[in-house]
Amino acid sequence: MPAPTKFPDSKTVDHTPLEDVQGLVAGCFLTSVGLTFLTHLGFLTGQTAGLALLIAYPTGWSFGLVFFLINIPFYALAYIRLGLEFTLKSVACVTAVSIMSDALPRVIVFETLDPLVGTLVFGVTVGLGLLACFRHKGSLGGIGVIGLMVQDRTGFKAGYVQLLVDVAIFAVALFMFPLTVVGYSLLGAVVLNGVIAFNHRRDRYIAS
Repeated sequence: MPAPTKFPDSKTVDHTPLEDVQGLVAGCFLTSVGLTFLTHLGFLTGQTAGLALLIAYPTGWSFGLVFFLINIPFYALAYIRLGLEFTLKSVACVTAVSIMSDALPRVIVFETLDPLVGTLVFGVTVGLGLLACFRHKGSLGGIGVIGLMVQDRTGFKAGYVQLLVDVAIFAVALFMFPLTVVGYSLLGAVVLNGVIAFNHRRDRYIAS
């Protein structure tokens, strides 16, 4: 009987440039597909994407454009906290998602879409997309880096900063959208974060 395969220590494994490109492209595509489901239903999510949707829905502005612009301040903070490689990859990912999330609704057209199914598809695909980006040292921007900087300076946990931002987003949403929309949106956020929580290793990969 052959000996069991011994997997290399993940901390010593480095991705090749080609592996990074395919991983980041796949992550951005999955995320954009999930956002297409979400925006078709008129639902929300947390973090920077949620902030972008709070602006895009009432104004009629392009989600992709708002998402791109709202992430610009993040890049300087990301460079300070996580370095040049992470920042450049994040710029590329945010730009790709901004473009694809505006383009995909032109080629993905729904005759009908059940809200529960759409919410679940959003949560799973965006969760997997973010994981792919994290595992190739990139991100889709985010409040996470701000949270890390707050934690460094004050000791207040980064996770709590992210949670407070999400609570604020959904609190504002209660005054702007029907309760059913907020409820489905919360479910999508729970599924998304569940995918990340069960599959992401912070000791192994960089996360925003």
